[in-house]
Amino acid sequence: MFSRLRRGLTLLALCGFAHLAAAAEWPDRPITLVVPWAPGGSTDILARSLAEQLTKSLGQAVIVDNRAGASGNIGSNFVAKAKPDGYTLLIGSMSTHAMNPALMPAMPFRGVEDFTPIAQMANVINTMVINPAVPATNVKEFIAYAKANPGKLAYASAGPGSTNHLSAVLFERAAGIQMLHVPYKGGAPAVLDTVANQTQVLFSAGTQTLPHVKTGKLRLLGVTEARRSPLLPDAPTVAETLPGFELGVWYGAFGPANLPKELVTRLNDEINKALAQPEVRTRMDALGVEIVKGTPQQFAKVLRSDADRYGKVIRELGIKNE
Repeated sequence: MFSRLRRGLTLLALCGFAHLAAAAEWPDRPITLVVPWAPGGSTDILARSLAEQLTKSLGQAVIVDNRAGASGNIGSNFVAKAKPDGYTLLIGSMSTHAMNPALMPAMPFRGVEDFTPIAQMANVINTMVINPAVPATNVKEFIAYAKANPGKLAYASAGPGSTNHLSAVLFERAAGIQMLHVPYKGGAPAVLDTVANQTQVLFSAGTQTLPHVKTGKLRLLGVTEARRSPLLPDAPTVAETLPGFELGVWYGAFGPANLPKELVTRLNDEINKALAQPEVRTRMDALGVEIVKGTPQQFAKVLRSDADRYGKVIRELGIKNE
C-alpha cells in the first residue's frame, strides 16, 4: 500500500516538474493566435498589433489565424480542442463566451469551462445612437418620446442575439418602453439603415457609429458601460439616466482548459506589456477600443459574472440565434 502511495506521489511530482520544464522552455516554436472572425475588424486589428509585439518580445513568430464562422464558434472551438501547451491561443469576446452558450442550442464548447482565461485585453466603447430626425438630445428625452409614441420607433441589430439586440432589450426593460426590432445580417447594414432613418436607434460599437456621429448623420446619446469612457469623457453613460443599466463589450485572450498556471502567468505578463506599447494604444484609441490591464483571476471573474448575467437574461426572454 505504502509503495503504491510513494509511486503515486512520485508520479505527481514528475508531472509537476514536467509542467515547470515546459513553461521554462516555452516558446520554442511559432505560436498561433486564432481570431474567430474575418480579417479587418477591430478584433483582428487588436490581434495583429498584439502578435507584432509578442513576436518581438518572445523571439518566436506569433501568427494570426482567422477562422471565421458560426458567430465566432468555429475558431473558438478550434482552440477549445487544442493541446493546452501555450502554442494555440484565442482572441475571444463577451459574445463568444458569455452569450453564445445561452443563445445557441447546439454549442460545440462551453464558454467558461472549456477555456483558460489569460488576460482581459480591451473594452469596446458601446454606444447608443439615434437618427437626428428623432427629437431627443439625451436618454431622458428619448425615453419620453418613446413613451409618447408607442410603436413608432424601431431599433436595428446585427441579428437576433447580437450585442446590439441584447443592449436594446435591456434598455426597453429598464426604460419601460417598447420598440420594434429590425434584425439585419451584420452590423454594417444596421448602421446604414439607422443613418437613412429606416430604423431610428442603434446600440453598437463606437467603431461603427462614431464616424457617423462626427459627420452629424447619427446623434450620440450615451455609452452603455458602467462608467464613462476615457476615450469619450463627455459622453454620459445610459446608467446616469437609468441606474443599473450596463452592457460592456470586451475582448480577451484565452487558452484551452487546463493551461499550466506558469504559462498563464507568463502570457498574462507578456500580453499586458505588449498592449502597453504606445503604438498599440494609439492604434486602438483611434478605433474606440480601450486597452485594459488585469490578472487572469480578474478576467476569470468578469467572464463568469457576464456568462451568468447575460445567460439568465437571454434564457428569460427566450432569445435564440439558430
